[in-house]
This record gives sequence, C-alpha cells and structure tokens, in this order.
Amino acid sequence: MSSAVPAGPAADAVATRACAAPASARAAGKLAYERNKLHKRLLRLCGQAIGDFGMIEAGDRVMVCLSGGKDSYALLDLLMTLRARAPIAFELIAVNLDQKQPGFPEHVLPDYLRTLGVPFHVETQDTHSIVTRVIPEGRTMCSLCSRLRRGILYRVADELGATKIALGHHRDDILETFFLNMFFGGKLKAMPPKLVSDDGRHTVIRPLAYVQEADLSAYARWREFPIIPCNLCGSQENMKRREVKLLMREWEKRFPGRVENIFASLARVTPSHLMDRALFDFAGLRPDGRPDPDGDIAFDVSPQLDAAPPSQAQPIRLTKARAAGS
Repeated sequence: MSSAVPAGPAADAVATRACAAPASARAAGKLAYERNKLHKRLLRLCGQAIGDFGMIEAGDRVMVCLSGGKDSYALLDLLMTLRARAPIAFELIAVNLDQKQPGFPEHVLPDYLRTLGVPFHVETQDTHSIVTRVIPEGRTMCSLCSRLRRGILYRVADELGATKIALGHHRDDILETFFLNMFFGGKLKAMPPKLVSDDGRHTVIRPLAYVQEADLSAYARWREFPIIPCNLCGSQENMKRREVKLLMREWEKRFPGRVENIFASLARVTPSHLMDRALFDFAGLRPDGRPDPDGDIAFDVSPQLDAAPPSQAQPIRLTKARAAGS
C-alpha cells in the first residue's frame, strides 16, 4: 500500500515549510553571531578605557549612576561582567536619582535591579519643580538640571562610601561636547574619561568613553532594558547638542572615518601648534640647535592623506586593548 503524495496547494505548503526551517535557523545563527561580536566589542572597549585611564583599582566601591536610559543600563551590565572576569576585586552599587518628573515610573528601576541581584539605592529629590520654576518656558533645561543632579550625586557618593562615580557617557557624547564648546563656547574642551570633581573630593569615570552610541542602541535592543525616557529635557528639539549630533551623522554618512579621526585627535594633542600660552611658552621659545619632532614638519599633511579623496581616507584606530575584558 503506497502513501498518498500531497499535490497542489498542500504540496506547496509542505515545500515552503521545509525551506523556511533552514532559513530560519541560519538567520538565528547569524543573529547570535552578531550579538556575540557586539558583546565582545563592548567589553573590549570598556575594559580598554578602564585600563588606559586607570579608572578602577582594587578595593574600589564604584557607584554606577543609573538614569533609566540605554547608556547607563549598558554601563552597569558591562561592569558586572568585567567585575566577574577582572583580576582585581571591586564593588558595584547602582544609584538612581528620582527627580520627581511627572509620570516617572518609580517601580521600574528597583524591580529590574532586584532581578540582577545588585545592591542599589534610589535617592528622591524634587529637582523637577526647581528647574521648571527657574528656567523660562522654551529654554533648554540641561545645564541647571545637571548641576543640581551632580551636587546630589556627590553627596550620595559620600554617604555610600563610594570611591568612584561611574557615568554612562560614550564616545559620541564626548565628541558632541567637544564641538559644543568649540562652536558655542570658544574653547577646545571635551568630556574627559576621568576627572576629579569640582569639590576636589570625588573621582568621576566614564568607562564607555571608547564606545559608539550606535553599538549601545543595538545592545539595549538585544538586552531589552526597561528604558525610561526623559520627558524633562531629552525631548527638547531646540537643543544645540541635537544640532551637533545631526552634523556628526551627516559627516559619517558622507565621509566615513572622519568622526573616528576627530575622536582620535583628542588623544594626540600638540600644544606647540595651538595658541594657548598657558600650555606652551611661546614668548620664551628660542632655537637651541637641536632637532624638534614637533617643529615645522608637525603640521605638514601626510602625503597619503593629501593624495586620497576624502571618502578614501582611513580612520585612525584606537590603541590595542590591554585591560581587563579585552
């Protein structure tokens, strides 16, 4: 007795399912491969920044400032992995500042942090009413908001015994700050990966300093972080930072590698070829008969760059990772 062979639409359906199964498996395998690459890259760059700038030392108690945005979620997630792999012991404590913005979902962060099993503290301070009262309608609120938030976080760091304060700023934030200061403030100034606070009592670190925002966005989608949008200032369309962000995106689209080269230049400064008399003694400069590698040839354009079209200029890569997690 022979079994019946499907024909017509039934046969087409069987064939479609048979083809779809391998295709689905290939797609899932490719997705897993790309996610693994992304995770390794984020860990490598985060570990590299920590090592390059001496951000975390044995015995540190690192206060990770968690806003509810993709960057700070990723920062905590990566630091937890690096802590498990690092050759030194350090502590993590997550801190959220509830600024009493209308509609802020107070339960989201505590519920998420409990699932991670990480120690955390939620500080409640009504800075929202202060900012909205002081700043005229239509003006950007970030400057005052950040000052108020900074002062509160420094106090909380003291109360919790934190030795380092970790913020979630990334490579794009650093570049945007650099251009904002240059375009609108007349200063060559960016956002350092590590600094001592203005009160001289705290060390602030930015372990995501080498990480691109696009990678953090992709990581947040994969990890399904419970994102809490900032309705106070993050949605203000007239922010100068937004203008700079759009400019950088256009540059990267038209001239791939340009933004990466600008970022690399922040770590390759030649004070003798700028104009800051506090950094270089121009008035006392005299020839001494010794060759100077930072002399006239320091500002010559590389022949390779001079000859290549802008679209073919190669970006300058970061130094090889040498820290934990690389």
